[in-house]
Amino acid sequence: MLVTVLVMAGVLSGVTGVSIGILMLRTARSSVEECLEALSRRKAFDGAVDSKAIRDVAVYRYDALEEMTGRLSFSVALINGFGDGIVLTSINGRTETRTYVRVVCGGKGLQPLSPEEEHAVRAARLGIGPEVEPHRVRR
Repeated sequence: MLVTVLVMAGVLSGVTGVSIGILMLRTARSSVEECLEALSRRKAFDGAVDSKAIRDVAVYRYDALEEMTGRLSFSVALINGFGDGIVLTSINGRTETRTYVRVVCGGKGLQPLSPEEEHAVRAARLGIGPEVEPHRVRR
């Protein structure tokens, strides 16, 4: 009797697992079809899509130093379709300006990115740019 119950429970578990797998496969196929349709519409509208070309840009302005207001410091993310590119940052003070550039691969900095640089990269990848307000990008 116990063996029969265990076998039935195993069969039921297996059937449930297979059913969930089939449902997830259908969902994944639907998502892939939607993406392919979107790409074909974009290709018809824009021509061939070059994933290596810079296509996502965002500028994040902020006050880096207490002595300077007016959001004169900024980080600019220039990213391609693979999430590769650069973040150019300019820190503006009263007497000097410093400019930095960091490489981005797959949406992540090869060097640690500042929170402002991360905001710019995230906004570019999400298509929020070109200029990003500080409250529009959440961490």
